[in-house]
Amino acid sequence: MDDATAPHAADSHDLIRVHGARENNLKDVSVELPKRRLTVFTGVSGSGKSSLVFDTIAAESQRLINETYSAFVQGFMPTLARPEVDVLDGLTTAIIVDQQRMGADPRSTVGTATDANAMLRILFSRLGKPHIGSPKAYSFNVASISGAGAVTVERGGQQVKERRSFSITGGMCPRCEGRGTVTDLDLTQLFDDSLSLNEGALTVPGYKTGGWNYRLYTESGLYDPDKPIRKFTKRELHDFLYKEPTRMKIAGINMTYEGLIPRIQKSMLAKDKEGMQPHIRAFVERAVTFTVCPECEGTRLTAAARSSKIDGVSIADACAMQISDLAEWVRGLDQPTVAPLLASLRHTLDSFVEIGLGYLSLDRPAGTLSGGEAQRVKMIRHLGSSLTDVTYVFDEPTIGLHPHDIQRMNELLLRLRDKGNTVLVVEHKPEAIAIADHVVDLGPGAGTAGGTVCFEGTVEGLRASGTLTGRHLDDRAAVKDTVRKPTGALEIRGATTHNLRDVDVDIPLGVLCVVTGVAGSGKSSLVHGSMPSGADVVSVDQTPIRGSRRSNPATYTGLLEPIRKAFAKANGVKPALFSANSEGACPTCNGAGVVYTDLAMMAGVATTCEECEGKRFQASVLEYTFGGRDIAEVLAMSVTEAEEFFATGEARTPSAHKILERMSDVGLGYLTLGQPLTTLSGGERQRLKLATHMADKGGIYVLDEPTTGLHLADVEQLLALLDRLVDSGKSVIVVEHHQAVMAHADWIVDLGPGAGHDGGRVVFEGTPAELVKTRSTLTGEHLAEYVGA
Repeated sequence: MDDATAPHAADSHDLIRVHGARENNLKDVSVELPKRRLTVFTGVSGSGKSSLVFDTIAAESQRLINETYSAFVQGFMPTLARPEVDVLDGLTTAIIVDQQRMGADPRSTVGTATDANAMLRILFSRLGKPHIGSPKAYSFNVASISGAGAVTVERGGQQVKERRSFSITGGMCPRCEGRGTVTDLDLTQLFDDSLSLNEGALTVPGYKTGGWNYRLYTESGLYDPDKPIRKFTKRELHDFLYKEPTRMKIAGINMTYEGLIPRIQKSMLAKDKEGMQPHIRAFVERAVTFTVCPECEGTRLTAAARSSKIDGVSIADACAMQISDLAEWVRGLDQPTVAPLLASLRHTLDSFVEIGLGYLSLDRPAGTLSGGEAQRVKMIRHLGSSLTDVTYVFDEPTIGLHPHDIQRMNELLLRLRDKGNTVLVVEHKPEAIAIADHVVDLGPGAGTAGGTVCFEGTVEGLRASGTLTGRHLDDRAAVKDTVRKPTGALEIRGATTHNLRDVDVDIPLGVLCVVTGVAGSGKSSLVHGSMPSGADVVSVDQTPIRGSRRSNPATYTGLLEPIRKAFAKANGVKPALFSANSEGACPTCNGAGVVYTDLAMMAGVATTCEECEGKRFQASVLEYTFGGRDIAEVLAMSVTEAEEFFATGEARTPSAHKILERMSDVGLGYLTLGQPLTTLSGGERQRLKLATHMADKGGIYVLDEPTTGLHLADVEQLLALLDRLVDSGKSVIVVEHHQAVMAHADWIVDLGPGAGHDGGRVVFEGTPAELVKTRSTLTGEHLAEYVGA
């Protein structure tokens, strides 16, 4: 071969090579991924896909980029440890688009999370009539402040006093502080006004008659404790409810008296709802009502910001419009002075429409987006980017997408690839796997049974390979021949939440009912927002589990409680010894099992604690056994092993066995009891939540896309579980896009026909067989195609 045709040395790096990856459950994995191609990673939930893609390839790329900054800058960045891997070669800059929910900060909206609001604010400050100030004046995150005073300045060796004043005009509504809602306490939930204080009028938890909290009010002397509250004078009622903190002698002791409402606000409402005890949380949910702020009418903005308009539209109106309509409005503005700004704003808004989020509005709170929507909002930033040769890493981008929308998502991924980027996708849906140039299938099982590469090659090769994914790739569920008869109906009348158009629907009870429709058609609004109050509903949604490195499946499900008690009883010691977060913790690592060494700007190092060898308990605790095992050995068991262990013999513990049974029912038999929650995948967390809720007494279960993060093979197991729930007399309502679940349903409620203001109506209700036969809706067409009708 002559030199002229030899490839240039720079073109020989066409692969990302991974050798010996051992992160989490990976067992020395080596793969070679082609660059500028679309690679899909498949495998059952927990097989190590995220460990390979996110914790190894993406994490190392991110770390290497951070190392290019100066030590000073690195000090402000999160430090990343080097992943457990021998060789990583040919990495390019990685951009991670994951499913982390967006921050649920009350002032974070779709507009502030993308750059759309920033551009609109500049637009209004340039073109809005009347002109009210800089872009800050249109922002609901900036409060108006002003001040004046004397300042001392040194001039020519002398100190001179000067008067200075300053003011910042912000757009934040002063009443609700830019939140759009104000909280009110429902007084009827705090006390019964027909009773006197001595008769036990207060109904707040923790305010027992005779307790100190109660005596503060009965013995304050500010009003008669024998007089019914509704007969209090204006002054007495004010002192009882709103009096500011005052030191006074009550029952001979110096105490601070404070009105009931500020006291409850400090003691209960200032706390995080998640951390409260269940009975207090229930009280807070009853007593606190969120009402739209009366001053700004929920727009979060000052009157001045709302008065400044372009062509009769204020910034509040613009943010409330559906994005597809807003894009049309912006297109109609012809102002040469701000042409470049209008062009980039148009581009951002068109990206929303193109990615299938045209039904959102910019004022939608970011915390209310589903995992899939949040991921697509993050994608918008990258669609117009002119960077190439970048590695984009996606975590199940088809979550929450109707089959109709998956097609559009596929086109987007291919467009990113065709610009010359490497696209890595973790995915379960066969429609999305089909477009891959290269497939890496991990498995064969989950947890310790996974972590190896079962197949690497093309999609055709995967089909023929006989791996678990290959075998299930062409699985098609059939529509049921016979469906169950409903035992009753849940009546929803005149539902108008969000985009619902006065919907009346009867949801049958005692059967498996699936609510479906394109993304944004109003499914969640119907199922979560319009349930008649009083229905005993257990809702399992996709909000992430809050858990630290110290939480694990045993602590989260409440399984540790009976286990600790059983150990304590068998050994005659107290239960607290058997908790690694309490008295039994190893003193060196405080029960964490690892010792963290902080190396300032270098990545910190976590080493296994030498004293307890990572077992997290004091040596003395491990001498106590139960059924021949110590507590650390029990926590190292998988759910399946533990289920056998606690079932019979001397270790028989029915209460623990019941919880373990539920965990293996939802398909988590491979998890170890002591595995930190932070290492679980999204699908695993949702199933863990389902397992804990299965014990709840409610008769109606509402599940939000339970197939999220589930492998095709696991979907069958999920369907069997849903059947078991229905057969045991529960009603199950599932919001779902997966055709296998639709085909398996007894009844389908299909919403649509489109998204946003094109949706919000019931377009079909009936059995799956009827839906397939009539093909009257988008869902019907896709379902018919899926079952091969």
